[in-house]
Amino acid sequence: MPDFILGMNAKLYYGPAGGPATTEITNVRNLTLNLEAGEADVTTRANQGWRATAPTLRECTVEFEMVWDPDDAGFTAIKNAFLNNSLIALKILDKQNGQGPDGDFSITSFSRSEELEEAITVSVTAKLAVFRSWVTGT
Repeated sequence: MPDFILGMNAKLYYGPAGGPATTEITNVRNLTLNLEAGEADVTTRANQGWRATAPTLRECTVEFEMVWDPDDAGFTAIKNAFLNNSLIALKILDKQNGQGPDGDFSITSFSRSEELEEAITVSVTAKLAVFRSWVTGT
């Protein structure tokens, strides 16, 4: 059997900012973890006409969709972080006891979608504000 991890086995945890993200958010549909670095041009004449690039500051953005459920504690925590302009601890793992970033995030988008034949959903964008660690197994 091939060695791979299915997206349905990934985990998203939350908690109060500054503390551990230990409560799983199960009301998540699709999630994208964007990890990027800025670039610095470090080209010199010694590079024989080739541009040289070095990575600079890294960014971490998480985009995910949730079913609109005001009775769900994870949904409410994300919504409150957005409405109050406050941070929320998030840990984004590829599986139970897996790996991924852990830190405090700002919720920068909380957009509701009301399609005629679908459940109401909310699209969330969270951007890293405080990096705690890269978890490699818990």
